[in-house]
Amino acid sequence: MSADPRPPHGALPAPTPAAAAWLLLPGRALPRWLMALAGLHLLMQQGLPLAWRLSLGQPPAWLPGWAHVGLGLVLGLGGGWLAWDAWRARRAWTGHPLQLQRQLPRVLALGVAHTVTIRLQLPAEAAAPWEGTLFDGVDPQCDSSGLPAPFRIQPGESLTLTYTLWPRHRGAGRLGAARLRLRSPGGGWLMQVALGEPVAFKIYPNFAELARFAWLASDQRLAEMGIRQAARRGSGTDFRQLADYQPGDPVRHIDWKATQRRGRPVVRQYQDERDQRVVFLLDCGRRMRADDRTGPHQAQHFDHVLNALALTAHVALKAGDEVGLMTFGHAPGEGRQLAPRKGLAALDQLLESVHDLQPGTRHPDYADAARQLMRQLPKRALVIWLTNFRDDDAAELAPALRLLRQRHVTMVASLREPVLAELAEQALALPQAAAEVATAHWLAQARADAFARLQDRDGLIIDVPPKALAAALVTRYLTVKRRHLL
Repeated sequence: MSADPRPPHGALPAPTPAAAAWLLLPGRALPRWLMALAGLHLLMQQGLPLAWRLSLGQPPAWLPGWAHVGLGLVLGLGGGWLAWDAWRARRAWTGHPLQLQRQLPRVLALGVAHTVTIRLQLPAEAAAPWEGTLFDGVDPQCDSSGLPAPFRIQPGESLTLTYTLWPRHRGAGRLGAARLRLRSPGGGWLMQVALGEPVAFKIYPNFAELARFAWLASDQRLAEMGIRQAARRGSGTDFRQLADYQPGDPVRHIDWKATQRRGRPVVRQYQDERDQRVVFLLDCGRRMRADDRTGPHQAQHFDHVLNALALTAHVALKAGDEVGLMTFGHAPGEGRQLAPRKGLAALDQLLESVHDLQPGTRHPDYADAARQLMRQLPKRALVIWLTNFRDDDAAELAPALRLLRQRHVTMVASLREPVLAELAEQALALPQAAAEVATAHWLAQARADAFARLQDRDGLIIDVPPKALAAALVTRYLTVKRRHLL
């Protein structure tokens, strides 16, 4: 990734001053005061006259009046104490308020748990500690755990609170000002105060797999992700380096001049061709809106597509190829397009371009997408067509593929919805289950027949469930490289 001028994840922003808005709410002591006053009023109105009548006879006329005077005195004292408690709380806050610092990544990954750290600091000059509860302004499109967070902080202390944030949708996110509910010194009130400025962040596709892929250097490690290396048909044509001969190396690769100089067998090693182009043709039409999530933090089908796109782009850029993007099937003016370019900085631009991209409600025009790509991409490239294919789309997709295959190596990657497999494999326990199983098998066969009609001699057709798309896409890309189809 390229350098990011924004503050790093570990940096704390400057302390944020308290916002002016604050609100007084009843505290735990206020309901007790009200209950005590109600009991005292009942005692003076009913209890004292009744006790006097039982013991001394008819109560004097002045007794109810003095009862009301006593009740008024208690009410005045109680109201004055509550007002004094509110004044003390307001004075303590305006004199030496709490300071808040929030630590949050500026870019979050979809469905990945991120820790948000909030640091509270109370100046040593404060007259008394603060006790309360922290509520943060969590974005509605994120889930969280660990809130509200209770705390107690003494003057001169710093306190660190953390909670977990899970983004559920890609795009722009925002944390509003944090809210503190503070107990007044006497406990009669809860003072609600807003602290901190809103913080904007971006929710990208789940790029955690990119970091994991960075250390996958050997074929054995690639196999851990389900990525299979295709068998070589010959060797690459780009010279890589000279190396000592190892048993099994082709004899024709021995460099005789280097062998004579070093006095031991030396072979020339080659690598797959570099400086080739990979362009993603991304369907943003209504078929890509399919979703069979069963958990709160699982990704939509379109999110799996973007994850696979990002991982394959990362592999291609690491291999020295150029990567580009063109979208279709969306409303006018919502398209994204990136010309093929090299370097890991291109991955930043790609993720920035698609992080807020959402599928629309239009039916995709495959022929128009193919014509646009042919006009804009005159040089031969590997075109990876990402879509959600149906068997009735074959009549539209086949001519578009024929057009692209005149110049480009074209791969079609389609999502197979897992719900069909679940229906086909269910037990025949209920009468309607037989019809569902038969329908699922019929749809699967129609889909297989449609893919067979689209297949070409290179066999670059992928039809997998969404979760398996990333590994299948990288595997097929490596097949193209190893077979020198470009």
